[in-house]
Amino acid sequence: MSLKYAVLAALLEGEASGYELSKAFDVSLANFWPATPQQLYRELERLAQDGLVQARTVQQERRPNKRMFTLTGAGRAELTAFAAEPPKRPTAVRDEFLIKIQAMDGGDTEVTRALVEERMGWARGKLDRYRRVRERLLDGRSEEEYLRTAERVGPYLTLMAGIAFEEDNLRWCERVLAILAQRVALG
Repeated sequence: MSLKYAVLAALLEGEASGYELSKAFDVSLANFWPATPQQLYRELERLAQDGLVQARTVQQERRPNKRMFTLTGAGRAELTAFAAEPPKRPTAVRDEFLIKIQAMDGGDTEVTRALVEERMGWARGKLDRYRRVRERLLDGRSEEEYLRTAERVGPYLTLMAGIAFEEDNLRWCERVLAILAQRVALG
């Protein structure tokens, strides 16, 4: 899959500037499809050239003008067709951290522990952000009420996946730390 569909899906929320889209990626799509601001800007330009998004310039005082992007009918149709297709391949994890864990035997346990604790810090930070987004989306409603009445539930469902992923990361890291502590105690 290309960044194209992630950008089109993000624009389902409504008109956005490249900057706003970058911030939206940070708190929603980044849990499963990260992108740098530069990648987003390049993709928005391609989508505009392909007629899948429409851009308009907003004049601003004291700041540079900004471009606002919206989905076109063609963009919406392309996204609908994409959403109906089965994924091309199953999820694959490519994680440098896991290679380091794989290679830890014979290394310094304290270094490994520090890496795991750092990963836990990242997971906690992301989990905190995701939970704040969740509270903002729910806006005082129960999850059941939100899922029954919200205009769009896709962003919430993917947010649930991000929360579950980071909770799983924390559980795994806690288990790794317990195993390391046990091995040190025995060793």
